[in-house]
Amino acid sequence: MSGKRQSAELDRRKFWADPIMVTTIAVLIVFLTVFILYPLAILLVDSFITEEGLTLSVFRRVLAMSNFRRAITNTLKVGFLTGIASALIGLLFAYVEVYVKLRTKFMGGLFRVVSMLPVVSPPFVLSLSMIMLFGKAGIVTRYLLHIYDNSVYGFWGIAIVQTLTFFPVCYMMLRGLLKNIDPSLEEAARDMGASRFRVFLTVTLPLVLPGLGNAFLVTFIESIADFANPMIIGGSYDTLATTIYLQITGAYDKEGASAMAVVLLMITLLMFIVQKYYLERKSTATLSGKASRERMLITDRSVTRPLSILCSLLAIFVILMYICVPFGALFKTWGYDFHLTTKWFVQVFKRYKGFKAFKDSFVLSLIASPITALLSMIISYLVVKKSFKAKGFIEAVSMLAMAVPGTVLGIGYIRGFSAGIFRTGILQGIYGTGAILVIVFIVRSLPTGTRSGISALRQIDKSIEESAYDMGANSFHVFMTVTLPLIKDSFLSGLVTAFVRSITAISAIILLVTPQFLLITVQINEFAEKGAYGIACAFATILILITYGSVVLMNWVIKHFGTSRATGAA
Repeated sequence: MSGKRQSAELDRRKFWADPIMVTTIAVLIVFLTVFILYPLAILLVDSFITEEGLTLSVFRRVLAMSNFRRAITNTLKVGFLTGIASALIGLLFAYVEVYVKLRTKFMGGLFRVVSMLPVVSPPFVLSLSMIMLFGKAGIVTRYLLHIYDNSVYGFWGIAIVQTLTFFPVCYMMLRGLLKNIDPSLEEAARDMGASRFRVFLTVTLPLVLPGLGNAFLVTFIESIADFANPMIIGGSYDTLATTIYLQITGAYDKEGASAMAVVLLMITLLMFIVQKYYLERKSTATLSGKASRERMLITDRSVTRPLSILCSLLAIFVILMYICVPFGALFKTWGYDFHLTTKWFVQVFKRYKGFKAFKDSFVLSLIASPITALLSMIISYLVVKKSFKAKGFIEAVSMLAMAVPGTVLGIGYIRGFSAGIFRTGILQGIYGTGAILVIVFIVRSLPTGTRSGISALRQIDKSIEESAYDMGANSFHVFMTVTLPLIKDSFLSGLVTAFVRSITAISAIILLVTPQFLLITVQINEFAEKGAYGIACAFATILILITYGSVVLMNWVIKHFGTSRATGAA
């Protein structure tokens, strides 16, 4: 016992003897407190404290609004349907890839494209496609089916678009879980005479059920926090995210919007806690380790043919929806004149300040992405490799942004930095500048990079770094010369992911952007709301090319300069 105490005391002395480490931790705590906890705390203050003092009057007023009560019901209905549908379609795709012998490489390629598209495209591209294909002037409805009064706006429009947007996320999550199931468990049931369907129901499904619940909750959180799709295709069907936005921009009711934001935040936080601290751990405990041997793939045509056809049709439909966007930018007038033209691309740059929009978006995202990637790796390093009292705080708060909807964060920043305690001092005047947009980009992308960094660092043996410490290197030197090169792939991946997420962000920044800055996603949203689909599609097409090019470049860099090949060779 005394030996443990001595060891702990020695670790403490080493920790306090490293000023760079102590300073880094202090700066991180300040950053996370000021830019994540403080805006959320301000929302709570606005909601509960008025000129009358501590009161629930703001909540009572907001809950008395029929449109707010309707928005809560609508949001939960869309969230549940989207979560269930996305998880089931994701499971279907994952099962076909892992268990079914695909006859051609074409399907594997289709799956990879479908899983990548939501990452590299703006969050509302499918809403544009849905309107252009199935709306009143849609190619499918008007020209193929001769239906002239079809409306895609409302509950079903939002649910379908969100399902098509989010099911690839579920597919990626469930594919890894299915690969880790030991084939011998299922083969034992087959040897006892059980049919494939019975094996799936009694063996495979119970093993993957926690992961399926995890996928449902992740999608549910994404759905109820989504702002862009309901704004474009929701019509008069209000959701919480759009109601909060309209409450602050239309009714100028900051206190009411803050109370609404707190309600939305409570829902997402509750779901996040269940997903993070219950289902995620249960899923990991159920499927620990890797499969003991290679799985015998299903070759029975009565199984492979219908499943392959169904997945292929769904995948092709999603890809066609994305392809619809560049065609929307090349037609003279969508729904009426289908002659090809480049006038919308010309207007983007000549009439609608396209160069400024792309420059502002690109520069701000380019500033935010390396900072995000480096911060993510530092937080990951501290969480995995170091032991100190504030470690739990840093990990929890850095992950908290994952559960905070963009509109909620945006209102928190408006209330916190346009007034609040930062009316004077070092952060005076940050509101309305590019700096606050960069900070929002960093905060929104931080959880993704941190999770990737933690996974990579847990695979590195401690002895590699300890030998550097023994030679007299300080923590900064060890991190920059030993740790960071070993997790170079994760760092580069986090950098590009942060760039893509920043340049395609809309929900938080739409409340914070000022006329001084033109951002691509805000422009797309504005023109889509006006029904100017040619301009909106032209902006979206160029944005997709930028993001896709970034991902391709990252893959090339990792392939040629990453650590994978060297590690494999070793």
